[in-house]
Formats: sequence, C-alpha cells, structure tokens
Amino acid sequence: MVARLVIAAPSSGAGKTTVATGLMAAFAGRGLAVSPHKVGPDYIDPGYHALATGRPGRNLDAFMCGTELVAPLFAHGARGCDLAVVEGVMGLYDGAADQGELASTAQVAKVLKAPVVLVVDASSQSRSVAALVHGFASWDPEVRIGGVILNKVATDRHEHLLREALGESGVPVLGVLRRAPAVSTPSRHLGLVPVAERHAEALDAVRAQAEQVRSGCDLDALLALARSAPELHARAWSAESALAADAPAGDRPSAAGWTGGERPVVAVAGGAAFTFSYAEHAELLRAAGAEVVAFDPLRDEKLPEGTRGLVVGGGFPEVYAPELAANEALRDAVAALARSGAPVAAECAGLLYLARSLDGRPMCGVLDADARMTQRLTLGYRDAVAVSDSPVAAVGTRLRGHEFHRTVIEPGAGATPAWGLRQPERRVEGFVRGGVHASYVHTHWAAVPGTARRFVEHCRP
Repeated sequence: MVARLVIAAPSSGAGKTTVATGLMAAFAGRGLAVSPHKVGPDYIDPGYHALATGRPGRNLDAFMCGTELVAPLFAHGARGCDLAVVEGVMGLYDGAADQGELASTAQVAKVLKAPVVLVVDASSQSRSVAALVHGFASWDPEVRIGGVILNKVATDRHEHLLREALGESGVPVLGVLRRAPAVSTPSRHLGLVPVAERHAEALDAVRAQAEQVRSGCDLDALLALARSAPELHARAWSAESALAADAPAGDRPSAAGWTGGERPVVAVAGGAAFTFSYAEHAELLRAAGAEVVAFDPLRDEKLPEGTRGLVVGGGFPEVYAPELAANEALRDAVAALARSGAPVAAECAGLLYLARSLDGRPMCGVLDADARMTQRLTLGYRDAVAVSDSPVAAVGTRLRGHEFHRTVIEPGAGATPAWGLRQPERRVEGFVRGGVHASYVHTHWAAVPGTARRFVEHCRP
C-alpha cells in the first residue's frame, strides 16, 4: 500500500510541474520517502522530480508500454516509499490522438486508483473557476478529484472570490499559490531546460518550489488524501522477471542473463547534451548481463574501456554542436566502433550525433546523412514495425514510440531503414547499417524487454 496523488490540470501551462515538484520536495523535506512519476513520454520533468526526491523519476505511458504495465511500473518505482506523486500530462483528459482516453492522465489515475488534485491557473478568472472545476469533476465519475490547488492567484481579494465560488462545488481547496518568479524554470524549443544543464540553478528553483508549496498548501490534508487511496493489487515490474517472461520458448537465461563469460561493457551517452533516457533501459541492460558505463561526449575523449556496445539516447546535441564537433577524438572512436560491427542504438539526438554533420558542423560520420535545426516541431506517438534486422529488433517486431524534435535529417531514411511507421502517415524512417540502428523514434524497452537481451547478445566478440 503506497499513498499516492495524481497532479493534473485543465490544460498545459497551469503549473503542474511546479506544483508536483514542489510537493515532492516538500514531502521529502518532512522525511518521507517520495516516489516521483510522470504520465507520458516526457524526459525533462522527471529530472526535476529526481532532484526533489533523490530517486529516479519514472514515466507511466500507457501508449508506449500498454495499460497493463502502468501499475507494475508504478509499483516498481514506488517500492519501499511512503508516498508517490504522479505528475500528469497536458489536460486531465487529453491523451493519444484519436485513441479516446488512452495515455491520458485520467486513464492513469483510474488504473492506479489514485485521487487527483487539479491545479488551476486562476490568473484570469474568479467565479467561473467553480464551473470549470465542476465540469472536470463530473466528466468521468471514475476519476476522483479530491481537491484543487489554485495557482497564480493575484491578491487576497482574488483568493476570497475564488474560495467563495468553489465553496459550492464540493471540491475542497487544498492550496493557493501566488505568482512567484523564483519558482519558474526557463524553457526553450522543446520545453524546460534539463537539470543536467543548470544543476545549481535547478536546485535553487526546486527549493523555491518546495517553500512555495509549504507556505501555500495544506500538506496534512494532501497527505491524508493520498493515504485514502485504496490498496493497489499490482505485482511490481522488475527487469529480471520481464526478461524471463519475454525469453524465447525453451530459453531460460541465467540469473545474470549473459552466458558469454565476462559481462560486456555497454557505454551509455550522458552529460548535458544527452539527457533523455528511461531508467528501465539501463536496468534491463544490466539484467541482460551488461556492465552499463556512462560517459559524456562533451568531456570524454574516448569510450569507456572495453566498450562492446553503445547507446546514445535523446537530448540536445543541436545546442552543443560546436563542443561535440570539437571533440574529434571521441567522434573518431564512435565511428571506429560502428565500423567494427559492434551494436549501436541511437535515438533522436543519437541519430544526429551519428550523422555526417549537424548544422554544418562535423559529427561522427557513421551515417551518410546531414541534420539541421528547423522551426517545425515534429511531435507525436508512433506505431512502428522493424523493417530491417538489427541489434535492436528483428524484422517484423512491432512497438510503439514517440517523436519530439525540431530538427530534420536528410535523407530521412537509409537504404536499409529502421522502422516502418503507420501514423500520422505511412513512411519508412531511420537507418540500419552494420550493427547500427539509428532513428528519430524514442522507445520504452519495458514494453519490449527482449530488445535489451538482443542488444547484449550482439555484444559477443
């Protein structure tokens, strides 16, 4: 039994991240072990959650992982914790396009049997707030809205009008927050600036958010609401059990997963330029038998000793293109590893790093393609099928992922593409070349744990 709250809002921009992160930090400051979660595929908010709680921020995405994995992944992250705080995505009832409630905050709240706290931007309304809250509270009777936190309240008079209106709604006000510049977090072309790029400033912002929440919210009432959640009957996900369940018939891996003797080193890019990753990926690689070693392409001039495989996830290489280009020694090492046939998995930012150039600056040159920044945002979930064999997937493997970028790469697919996509339009995408699998599509390996086993198996000499 884990006490839990879902922090939602009528729309994006209401202040969910500020409130959720502030609550996490405030409760952690009380000595509670707080488990942080984020609905949807977003990588950046969980970084702030981790800073607030000291635990990995974990995503709950019903589209990419399937509804059936939401509760097990939640239980995995919340194991041993006193309280879990789940930050929603977009508006409470917004989910995957043309998929009903799939991947919405409301759906996740129902799966977790968790009460919802609605964060309302009250800056341009007074009595109308009651109609807004009533509408959200009554739309789906299976969604339990247990309280409201009013954000961006201007004055004491404004607060009085809001409270008076909501007094007739039956939904209690659990917090009132004034406008506070100190709690804001800077944004750029893909959302908030990640923690790894502004650690000291992010710490200050999280402290300010915690203080704002402590002074403006009824933490005791919020904790009581969280503890009112019923027992959740879900077996916690684990990388080891996921790999065992996904093993081919007749193949039961050893406890280490790796049967080739010494554990192969899988280098995973990190640092300020490559901040996008799901914690479960590294857990699955370790369970499959790999030794996972992080490195920073902005600072390290060589790959970790003994590297047999390379994972380069998402991030912001376009922001750091001059520094990445200047690190010629590492670019050469990555190119040499790729030429050797070693497995290389690259997603989005990793795809750009493996390209010949990015905004005219030299990258690793593994792919015969060039990338550049644009003003056009590519965003959305994807249904994908592997159209080429690679260390990531066998031909015919189906999975769901998402794209989120303002860059383009030309050509958009190699002679041997990585994926065939079915939405929003049918097309092939990405590159498979030797042991390299590079694509714009972000994936969540918890949904396809065999990916980790396959990747580690390809690390055999």
